[in-house]
Amino acid sequence: MATCPECDAEIEVDEYDVDKGDLLSCPECGTNLEVTGLSPLELDIAADEDDADDDDDDEEEVEEDDLDDDDIDAEEEEEEEEDWDE
Repeated sequence: MATCPECDAEIEVDEYDVDKGDLLSCPECGTNLEVTGLSPLELDIAADEDDADDDDDDEEEVEEDDLDDDDIDAEEEEEEEEDWDE
């Protein structure tokens, strides 16, 4: 037996039927839970998959920003070279 960390509901789970890292859902509040301990059985609120996807999006935006800065630097260098030619 374990307790939901969100709503304190008693959740009937056999510790022999789950492994550490398994995901469950609270039947009372619907919160996604992760098995964090087996003896005694411990549950914690699971990280949302959307959060992980958001982190990936942030990394892509940074990479795009870096490319934009490089392009701007290259254009500035070309302009400076043109100024010297005149």
